[in-house]
Amino acid sequence: MRWFGGFTPGGPTRSPEGARLIWSDPPLWAAGDWPERYVRTAEGNGRRLAVFGPCAASSHDLDRALYEPGPFGAGRMWSGSYAVVRQGQSGDTEIFTDPASALPLYTTRFQGGTAWGSSSRALAALGSGGIDTAWMAAFLLDRQNPAPRRSAWAGVAPVPAGSRLLLKTTGSASVTSWWSPSRRSYEEVVPLVAEALHEGVRARVEGVKVSSDVAGIDSTTMAVLAAQHGLVLGLTAHPDGVTEGGDMRYARQVPGLDHAEFPLRRSHLPFTPADLELPATDGPAPSSGLWASFSGQLLAVADRGSFCHLTGDGGDNLFLSPPVHLADLARSGRWVRMGRDALEWSQLRRESPWPLVKAALSGSVARLHRPWMTRPQWLTAPTAEPVTPPRDADAVLIADLRGAARAAAADVELAAALGLELANPYFDGALLDAVVSVPAEDRFSVRRYKPLLVDAVGGHLPEAHRTRVAKGVFAGDFHRGVRMNLPYLLTLADGRLAAAGLIDPGPLRAALHGVALGARAVWPPLLAALTAEMWLSAVESEKPVRWSPAREETR
Repeated sequence: MRWFGGFTPGGPTRSPEGARLIWSDPPLWAAGDWPERYVRTAEGNGRRLAVFGPCAASSHDLDRALYEPGPFGAGRMWSGSYAVVRQGQSGDTEIFTDPASALPLYTTRFQGGTAWGSSSRALAALGSGGIDTAWMAAFLLDRQNPAPRRSAWAGVAPVPAGSRLLLKTTGSASVTSWWSPSRRSYEEVVPLVAEALHEGVRARVEGVKVSSDVAGIDSTTMAVLAAQHGLVLGLTAHPDGVTEGGDMRYARQVPGLDHAEFPLRRSHLPFTPADLELPATDGPAPSSGLWASFSGQLLAVADRGSFCHLTGDGGDNLFLSPPVHLADLARSGRWVRMGRDALEWSQLRRESPWPLVKAALSGSVARLHRPWMTRPQWLTAPTAEPVTPPRDADAVLIADLRGAARAAAADVELAAALGLELANPYFDGALLDAVVSVPAEDRFSVRRYKPLLVDAVGGHLPEAHRTRVAKGVFAGDFHRGVRMNLPYLLTLADGRLAAAGLIDPGPLRAALHGVALGARAVWPPLLAALTAEMWLSAVESEKPVRWSPAREETR
């Protein structure tokens, strides 16, 4: 298990067993197998700095950051997904979280001080180690944005993304924001997006053997950018026996890759038990129900020598905007543009534009964003901590990306349990900073597919990929997976969530029977319940992290 953390200056001298001490007084440690390039330090004039995670900063950048008021020595955000820890001459410690929440940090109170770290499960072992049922109820309602001031573990709180956690020698801890969206023109942002993607990929792939998904435009972009630094193994999944068309046709047009194909067999259908047990993670992992195919694909590239596997996760969140900007246009009185975009979107979806117009005029961003969002019938637990809905298109983009990035951190843990580094450059803070600075109406288009991404890096892609407007989907596989594994899934419905009084298993079983018969399903709440149950089983069988008094020697 790979993570890092520390304590309040002057607080308890504790560390997780087996951790490597980066510095002491206060202790800062790295637990697990960390590549040297992902733990970088700088020192000077009584100041210390450490950067954890993939980061494109140079050594000169780190030296400058020792003295800057913010987290970055060059004044502009470095590419990558990382956290910055800095200790000043006074002994106070600052921890800067990334804006996209791809590397979540947490805190908990312990023996009168504050412990912090990148693993909520590890910090929970300092206390009761129990599950936070209020967070779980919120997750079952909305797995994308559950209880923002809670984690899956009781007594462990998340540090907000884009924040500065200040731990003072007096023992106090405070959190302030260091990042907020800015505004730039489309023309200004195109080269920034290109730089963020190039540098984010470089920070992960230089000097190591790399593989990448090659399917839609997002993952293919990762593959071709990584190929600028060495040979890339490009993996494309396809239904067993179907080797033409779909993603396969596009993947074979990408030059310069070592192409590999992964046939998805019956044993890889969603919810099919895998040969390997699902590892315990900080929270429910999105790929839990796909563990048979997910682990199979990761092991396939690892067997070919890959150390780092790139994905296109997050590309849709950044570059495929839903029509939430219609409410912004209505609010500012730009009726002609609002009407035109609503009509074009409705024509694309072959539906009436009037629900869109009504939602825009009433300012209902939520209905424009996720109109299917309702409370599932099986959720019985109250959700006492309401989540403030996004107020505009920028807030929707930020919330969407952060929710996906936080969830993907658990998938990174799953891959790490197999000895493979899972890399998601679309969740980088510098990329979010660039994309969200473009006016929302300029990010939206029904005439072009992901225009900002194509304008930034499309020149590296074959023409067929630049003009592609869709990618392979596997919705039918989920129905077949439920049908084939229905007895197993019904036992999940009667499992730990039901025993805790969080759900009523009857409606959940009825929904599963309906899906098995081919009924149309609203998948997010159904997947939330199944994923949560799988996760509870995994953490129940895993031993908690053990803590010991911190060692006094430094690295």
